[in-house]
Amino acid sequence: MLRRIASTDDRVRKMIGIQLGAISFLDEGVEQVLDIVQERASANALFLATFSFSNGTAGRQLPGHPFPGHGKQEYDTDLRGGNFARVHPQYYRDSGIDPGATQAPDYDRFDLLAEVTPQARNRGMGVFCLVQDQFPSNFPGIEKLQEHDFNGQRAETLCKNNPYYRNFLAGLMEDLTRSYDIDGVMFVCEYQGAFSNTIGSRFRGKARGKPGSRTCFCPFCKEKAKQQGIRLDRVQQGFLELEKFVAAGRSRQVLPDGYYVSLWRLVLRYPELLAWEHLFHTGVREVYAIMRERLKSVKQKASFGLHVWHNATMSPIYRAEQDLEELSRTSDFLKLALYHNCGGPRLASYIESVGETMYGDIPPRELLEFHYRVLDYTGTPYPAVRKTGLRADYVYREAKRGVDQARSAPVYAGIDVDIPVEDADLQKQDRDAAQSTRQEIRSAVREAFRAGVQGIVISRKYSEMRLESLSGVGDAVKELGLQIS
Repeated sequence: MLRRIASTDDRVRKMIGIQLGAISFLDEGVEQVLDIVQERASANALFLATFSFSNGTAGRQLPGHPFPGHGKQEYDTDLRGGNFARVHPQYYRDSGIDPGATQAPDYDRFDLLAEVTPQARNRGMGVFCLVQDQFPSNFPGIEKLQEHDFNGQRAETLCKNNPYYRNFLAGLMEDLTRSYDIDGVMFVCEYQGAFSNTIGSRFRGKARGKPGSRTCFCPFCKEKAKQQGIRLDRVQQGFLELEKFVAAGRSRQVLPDGYYVSLWRLVLRYPELLAWEHLFHTGVREVYAIMRERLKSVKQKASFGLHVWHNATMSPIYRAEQDLEELSRTSDFLKLALYHNCGGPRLASYIESVGETMYGDIPPRELLEFHYRVLDYTGTPYPAVRKTGLRADYVYREAKRGVDQARSAPVYAGIDVDIPVEDADLQKQDRDAAQSTRQEIRSAVREAFRAGVQGIVISRKYSEMRLESLSGVGDAVKELGLQIS
């Protein structure tokens, strides 16, 4: 168990975690994978993608990207995912779906936790379950858990105010902690509310969603809003007007008072837009509290932690909702996604998205400088940031902010180790060449610890990481003389 100790002394044990999926252990063998991550990266904790339907955290390398030089040199394009441990249905009550159907069918009878945990324990390594907030749209019975969009259609995403989904997540916490010898769970929720999504306030925001597809407007959310005195007719009219504003921006129409003033006029006229955004995030935080309470009711010493989405270092609106001091009250650690390398093209795509809506009056180069200033870190100008990434100083500043704000929970820096660059505006040769170097990764790790973090989590998944890159992590750990055992 890795606990926070109020000291900057390097003799205090530091978390060197790494995210891994089941396929890596099947392809390479449990002992060999553990040998590699310990010898190359000095890892002392595993974040196993236990519940995931996403190829971003489970599965092999993403199709179309270069293989990392270990594991099978082939893509798995038909990943189905789910629970890669064993499902014990007795712990799930009134969840709206058959919990047994969440059993991942991909790897026959391979039980990720049962196979890996004992060998990790023999090496003194911590074991955490990565649980991702995602289900496929064709999952049996999932309509009972899904969000509703503005037009009343069911969306692929899952409603955090839905009692069935809350019950399922609570049951999953009980199942994992009762059934396995784990140190804790890290929950990955990478969503925001309807207002932010409508104006595209996220990376790759221009490509996300169609008019009227914002969520959530299901009966549970509407009832909760009604109890809080939020007028649904005003919400509806406000979003209709907001959609018109965004349509004007995307088509680059000229607005008499410009984009920024026009949006503020709309928000002042319909403050329910922001109330609905906040309603979404309060629901998410309530889910965090429910999951943590159930986990600790079974195993008090187990840790419940949060992955803080990368969008928190791009969108000031999303950052405002991610009050780290508040989040630390319902979590035992915070992993901040400080992905320096892929952060460059992601940030460029964010600027291009909001540069057609909220900030449509500002040229992209000036808009990026504005964000650097208000978010308090530095980087390469637009559009060069798309190719250069954000580099180590970004990691230091964002890690320092996290440590200063999250007073009651340890902060772990999520370090980008060969996360694929997915950017349609980069040529394939540029995307392939955009991988971090060993030296850059070493620098990012050093800067994270210089900022005072209690550990790092090597991200996103081992199956996409080059061995040379993992050695960059180990270089920094050894040079800093960190206590890892």
